[in-house]
Amino acid sequence: MRIKPGTSRDTRYIVVEGPIGVGKTSLTTFLAEELDARAILERAEDNPFLADFYRDPARYRFQTQTFFLLNRFSQQEAIAQPDLFKRITMSDYLFAKDRIFAYLNLNEHELALYEQIYQLLNPKIVKPDLVIFLQANTDTLLQRIKKRGRPFERELSNEYLTAVNEAYNQFFFRYAETPLLVINTSDIDFVHKKEDLDDLVRQILNMKQGTQYYVPLSREK
Repeated sequence: MRIKPGTSRDTRYIVVEGPIGVGKTSLTTFLAEELDARAILERAEDNPFLADFYRDPARYRFQTQTFFLLNRFSQQEAIAQPDLFKRITMSDYLFAKDRIFAYLNLNEHELALYEQIYQLLNPKIVKPDLVIFLQANTDTLLQRIKKRGRPFERELSNEYLTAVNEAYNQFFFRYAETPLLVINTSDIDFVHKKEDLDDLVRQILNMKQGTQYYVPLSREK
């Protein structure tokens, strides 16, 4: 199902979020194709401190987090350009996610400095019209991370990923800034099942205010 440009007048900026390995970038890419949208993708591998952080978190956590914060802000400045929203725009991260990781990783003094920087930058960020939150259990995340085989993720521990997963669930349990579509991806295959992707696109285009939970076609039968 290919959607023509301008089909959804109210939803111009869509963000896909979720923990490490859940499939944010894959789904963002597929949806951008289906919606004829512009895709703005984060490149975690560009962070020069990330591999060191996974090996020695205490030593590299502040450098890693600060790089992510400033790099994400730089990308978000591009999103704020007025002509960008002539087309639907898709992104595979929410700027506010940075604080999820900051509160998970930084100590008290580092967090105080981080918050000063964050509070200066956050008011300049464009809010999305819709956020799609992808969920999966930690075992599923670990399987997907192992399958994609990124070198800098080899040191990622089960304990850390469990903590990240829980932090995401807690964040989005309280999230109310924009319309939110929650999807448990454990039993959904957007990559190989076109009918799953088509059904999700239909729900996105019919989203209203508040929080909704995606129910796949296979479960409705």
